[in-house]
Amino acid sequence: MATPMISITFVRHGESTDNLRSVWAGWEDAPLSNHGMNQARAVGQSLSSTPFTAIHASDLKRAFTTAQAIYDAQPAPKPAFDSSPLLREQHFGVAEGKPWALHTEPGLSLEEHYARGIYPVLFNRAEAFPGGESLDDLAKRAEEAVGRLVMPHVWEAARKGKRGVHVALVSHGLCISELIAALMRKNAGGGGSADKYKGLLNTAWTRVAIDVQGVKEGEPLEFPDDDPPPLTIKVTDINRHEHIDNIVRQGGGIGRQAYDPKQADIRAFFGGAAVGEHSASNARDETVTPDETK
Repeated sequence: MATPMISITFVRHGESTDNLRSVWAGWEDAPLSNHGMNQARAVGQSLSSTPFTAIHASDLKRAFTTAQAIYDAQPAPKPAFDSSPLLREQHFGVAEGKPWALHTEPGLSLEEHYARGIYPVLFNRAEAFPGGESLDDLAKRAEEAVGRLVMPHVWEAARKGKRGVHVALVSHGLCISELIAALMRKNAGGGGSADKYKGLLNTAWTRVAIDVQGVKEGEPLEFPDDDPPPLTIKVTDINRHEHIDNIVRQGGGIGRQAYDPKQADIRAFFGGAAVGEHSASNARDETVTPDETK
């Protein structure tokens, strides 16, 4: 298989302390839990043999710290490393930090739910909590992020006739599903919806290969900014998480709380999955040591 001109690896952040609570955690800036730090170090080591050209991260602590672990494990010369609010998770407005609910209460309007401190999942892509973003809003931000953070790498590689460029984007479950969908819509053969790229475990990664049609290695391609060549884009890996399969949750440190199996739906949701589609494979990520529950 030929080396693609450019590969984009999307990495979800490690477990945060908010991931251990049943709350809406969008722009809430919680740090990684102790378990999340172990996950971050593991993904960094697992990707250490993949030399990145650049690492772009959400500026929220849980993603930035994960990206830092990936950067630290990179060989010299180190890649460029920066952060951007464009890669933040969906913003949940008044629901930020508030208890999460899967279903609405019969007979109550959404406004009545909010008045009672109940913030249920909104299943319509156009719906948003007051002051927050809808999934459609997140999709627009993802389009902007792809335009600003991904496409410049693509066009630069094409103009230099260069292959093997590799960029990492460290973000959040819901945002990543929209980022991949936004990128796939640029494929000359058609793209897909965000539903195809959902359900990332903490620090799991998905990879996309991009080729610019007409480019030959070592032969720069000239084209005007307003008339770029077509792209061939393919998702090559989804939800890769071998690096965390054997990590056991340890007692002590930030986030000592035991994992609650009842949180399966919310953890799947924030991984970008539709609720009710939680995978049993998450159990490998949520092993609790016997003494932790004491």
